Amino acid sequence: MSDTASRNQSEPSVREGAGDEARRAGANKRGAGAAGSRGRTTIADGVVEKIAGLAARDVVGVHAMGSGMSRTFGAVRDRVPGTGSSKSVSRGVKAEVGEVQTALDLEIVVDYGVSITDVARVVRENVISAVERMTGLEVVEVNIAVSDVKLPDEDDDDESETRLQ
Repeated sequence: MSDTASRNQSEPSVREGAGDEARRAGANKRGAGAAGSRGRTTIADGVVEKIAGLAARDVVGVHAMGSGMSRTFGAVRDRVPGTGSSKSVSRGVKAEVGEVQTALDLEIVVDYGVSITDVARVVRENVISAVERMTGLEVVEVNIAVSDVKLPDEDDDDESETRLQ
């Protein structure tokens, strides 16, 4: 009786062990490897440009993005139906995106009276933080060109356009 009892006790445990093994094997077939290693994610230059453009515009002292000519063409383009305003978000921003790194060139217009070096430093910090947080890419450089200073008595291109409408 002890042989039969010991066999009965060991058989269920063998069955449970076999079931556990089968479940583990099935799980390994479905989820072989970490989720991050099961494909590739690519990020377009335009995505990084939009993120950087929005991050730069958030900085106090940045009046506009892009040179005077690009802002003028952008304002005309924004008035054309169906062209959308998504291009204006990335105006003044150029990104080169690799597999794990990105480099950015920004062209900004600052408000008169602000410290250009301080504004550039804060823009650089903001852009690096936003791009790295949202994309996971390492930002290797952010080059900033200040193309103009907005004087207090100058009319804004945007203000004159709104008056015309």
